[in-house]
Amino acid sequence: MPSHLLKSDHIHTVWDAALEPALRVEDGATVTFQTLEASYGSVARQVQAGAAGDPLHALVSADAYPERPSTGGQRGHPLTGPVYVEGARSGDTLVVELLEVQPGSWGWTGVRPGGIGLLDHELSASGALGAPYTHFWDLRGDHTDFLPGIRLPLAPFPGVVGLAPAAPGPHPTSPPRRVGGNMDVRQLVAGSTLYLPVEVEGALLSIGDVHAAQGDGELCGTGIETDGVVTVRLSVRHDWPIDSPQLQTPPEPTALWAQGAFQVTGHAPDLMEAARIALRGMLRHLGREYGLELPQAYVLCSACVDLRISQVVDAPNWTVSALLPLSIFS
Repeated sequence: MPSHLLKSDHIHTVWDAALEPALRVEDGATVTFQTLEASYGSVARQVQAGAAGDPLHALVSADAYPERPSTGGQRGHPLTGPVYVEGARSGDTLVVELLEVQPGSWGWTGVRPGGIGLLDHELSASGALGAPYTHFWDLRGDHTDFLPGIRLPLAPFPGVVGLAPAAPGPHPTSPPRRVGGNMDVRQLVAGSTLYLPVEVEGALLSIGDVHAAQGDGELCGTGIETDGVVTVRLSVRHDWPIDSPQLQTPPEPTALWAQGAFQVTGHAPDLMEAARIALRGMLRHLGREYGLELPQAYVLCSACVDLRISQVVDAPNWTVSALLPLSIFS
């Protein structure tokens, strides 16, 4: 089947079925999406202005980012698309096979007072997080160094893969929906197949927000944010209706967990509070055992710590665990 390239100058920052398709493809086509990192170049401009003062300056070009489109004041993820798939109709399922996901040469993970991270508001209120903090990553290779003695393997995936909703727009890109979107499912790596329920003619697929790595939970609000190139094969199923996104994933890489994990548990009658308890404990552990400052520990957790629901049957308390892979330490 034919292959198509959709460059990162076809960007939109809202979901809206009224958007004109950037590309029309036949059922079974392969499409390569060039995507932009989530800040739409604002972090790159900080680096070039010397605000970061880091050695990645030579890798960063703010000129590579086009002007942000006007969306009535809504500032969402920069998404490449939308792609109209011939034959897709409401009630169908769009099959998105991820053939390849390539991260850019650099990335960033950031946290700021009052942000969207799991503990941002309480850390800001206590004064523990008094200023924005951004860590920059060199992504030239299959691993990236955080600090001396701490190295993470890359496992790139698109944080946003979604279709246009039927409800009249525009809609913000931040919340995930029945038709996908900003799901941030780290298992959606190359070799995965994603199934999305179609609500509008042509499906109108868009992709963006590539992460070079992330733990389950994206705890501080960002993964390793980066530009990317995502190649997918698209097909339509008329005989398999679904009510929410579903996916089939390849086996998890064993190297990350080959040395086991350090696990902190949280117990509470609310799953979100149990998750916060687990994360608080993990931040204390990283500070005590590895000497990390709180913003450093928070960013590292977002990049590699997995939150998992351990049980939801032992009322009145539910259990959430935070798992730190020990293989990242040397």
